Amino acid sequence: MIQFQHKEFFWAYLLLLFFVLLYQIYKGWRKRAIRQFGDVTLVNGQLIKHRSESRPAFKFLLLLFALFFLISGIIDPKVGSKVETVKRKGIDLYIALDVSNSMLAEDIKPNRLSRAKMAISNLIDKLDGDRIGLIVFAGRAYKLLPLTTDYSAAKLFLSSVDTKIVPVQGTAIGSAINLAARSFEKDKHNKAIIVITDGENHQDNPVLAAKKAAAEGIKVFTIGMGLPEGAPIPIYDAQGNRTFLKDKSGKVVITKLNEQMLQEIAAAGNGTYARANNASVGLSKILKNLNRIQKQELATKQFTDYEHHFQLFLALALFFLVLELLVVERQSKWAEKIDFFGK
Repeated sequence: MIQFQHKEFFWAYLLLLFFVLLYQIYKGWRKRAIRQFGDVTLVNGQLIKHRSESRPAFKFLLLLFALFFLISGIIDPKVGSKVETVKRKGIDLYIALDVSNSMLAEDIKPNRLSRAKMAISNLIDKLDGDRIGLIVFAGRAYKLLPLTTDYSAAKLFLSSVDTKIVPVQGTAIGSAINLAARSFEKDKHNKAIIVITDGENHQDNPVLAAKKAAAEGIKVFTIGMGLPEGAPIPIYDAQGNRTFLKDKSGKVVITKLNEQMLQEIAAAGNGTYARANNASVGLSKILKNLNRIQKQELATKQFTDYEHHFQLFLALALFFLVLELLVVERQSKWAEKIDFFGK
């Protein structure tokens, strides 16, 4: 397991590309300057014949290596060196998030999907000892993150979610519930699923899936994203111009919250239903119900000790800097016959 002490300096690697570009510009300028001075063959052969053509490039490459390792040392990668079994009390929780195009509707600001992601992020901040996993679904369901107590990783995966992450459009709520139920470990830990969707199911029987989950001791909660009156689905082009999704007859598609469906799913899954609006997403209500579930002791293995390795990278940076200083651009007369770099 690798962690980085100063992730904010990753942008500094772009300096390598900047200096490569600057070096290429310098080489082009130098060639043009030599042409203006006189015949290229004469200048290179007589006036600057002791200057190696390859050594400046080699020295520049050494400086790039030095800069690369210097930046790596500043970032300071840490490697986990000690694994321990950590015991904590909590439940196992899968969040199934709808990423179909209808979640782009803006009846809940800024849109249904963005608001849901913000709410999930807030929920993660309130977890203590619980394991959380992420499932995304549209026409199909995919496990994005298995159960983990690494809440930072959960937030990282959540930030990457958009409507393009699932290639098949649709809303297969039942498939998402079934996948979550199968993804739990076969143990005695209390388990729950939170389905966040607008409820426009088109493909399967989510109520039956919730009943099956409940029969296995898994509670299913639902959160309805959207308003009953609905809203059109915006489509943005490359220039940021907005139009709305239309059906085959050219009519603007209005996506509405299917509240009855989500209430039936929650009832079948022995959970509760909450509806989001512009003031609240409803996760606080769900969280209260989750806290009522008896938390059992969970044993997870995780790295508890990390070793810093910035010293190694800084030493390599210093090595390449010293090596660059030892390499001279001008060839000595005795080395003209034995030139390892070439002219």
